[in-house]
Amino acid sequence: MQNSLNWYYLRLADEYLTIQKMANPSPRSPFEESWRKRFEKFAAKSDDDAGVAGWSPTGLETRLRYFVRLWKQNSYGKSGLWLDAGCGAGTYSRHLADQGMQVIGMDYSLPALQKACTKNTGDLIHWCAADVTKLPVKPERFDGALCFGVTQALSQSDDVIAQLVACIKPGGEIWIDALNGKCLPHAWERFVRWLGRRPHHLRYESFANLKQIMQTRHLTEITLFWLPMLPARWSRYQYLLETAESRWIFRHIPGVGVLFSHALILRAKRGQA
Repeated sequence: MQNSLNWYYLRLADEYLTIQKMANPSPRSPFEESWRKRFEKFAAKSDDDAGVAGWSPTGLETRLRYFVRLWKQNSYGKSGLWLDAGCGAGTYSRHLADQGMQVIGMDYSLPALQKACTKNTGDLIHWCAADVTKLPVKPERFDGALCFGVTQALSQSDDVIAQLVACIKPGGEIWIDALNGKCLPHAWERFVRWLGRRPHHLRYESFANLKQIMQTRHLTEITLFWLPMLPARWSRYQYLLETAESRWIFRHIPGVGVLFSHALILRAKRGQA
């Protein structure tokens, strides 16, 4: 019964996206549109969560492992209704549901949502096809929101943060991640692409820029977490970056986190009205 309802909602959501495009014809940038098509191809060709999201299996496992630990230690909103914006195949949605939360997973890739629906056997998650920069929800509807694996496929982060802020209740929290633009391997990769006159294929962020956007939207208690991650071919050594000693070094020694972390995760709270 639950899967039948989810399929029904997905069909309605797909119709909604079509109507939304007609009512609001402003096109995505070529960069964003290329990523939308890429995500749909990922979902069409893959059944595993990592493949649907375009990550390596070890990469997604590392990201989820970091989030689970940070969530346990730092979240102050472990109840209520949560939004997983850009949910893909539902990796984080299922984790939240396992903690007893009601979840709505939204993604603009209908093939990804179809894969997510087949993996969901409980009644705590519902799926909806929607663009994270134009969320079809009432203001102050959610107790919290996640947005992981999205900002690198957007031209800028202002709109998605504005949407997340609008949809959560006062006192609710937001978790968002981004690829770290100051990471030395990322900087080198961008330099090589520039030398070869190849267009950028991902968008990178900085803590300073995201913090400024969040402060403009009146978010408070903005907390930064570094996510160091080795390439998939060296994943067997990843545990060395996740020891208590390594976490202390990345968090407290200036320059280590920003120069050697693959990504950054921010948690923030919407102020009380």
